[in-house]
Amino acid sequence: MVRTQIQLTKAQAAGLKELAVAEGRSMADLVRTSVDTLLKNADHVSRSELRKRALAVIGRHRGGPRDLAVRHDQHLEKAARR
Repeated sequence: MVRTQIQLTKAQAAGLKELAVAEGRSMADLVRTSVDTLLKNADHVSRSELRKRALAVIGRHRGGPRDLAVRHDQHLEKAARR
């Protein structure tokens, strides 16, 4: 394991300590579990992957107004009236 320091607000530290006592676990164990959950659920995508995905969609969509970038407000207004 790697030893590290974090700074918590007083409320966070108190809540974490209370939860640790209630569950019979250490504060460090709760923090590690929380970090594991965060990393598991994070939708982190590297810049190279984002670039690859962006390049893959180029040219796949056909149609639509050619002046959308310039007249987007007018197109949105027209769509809202429908």
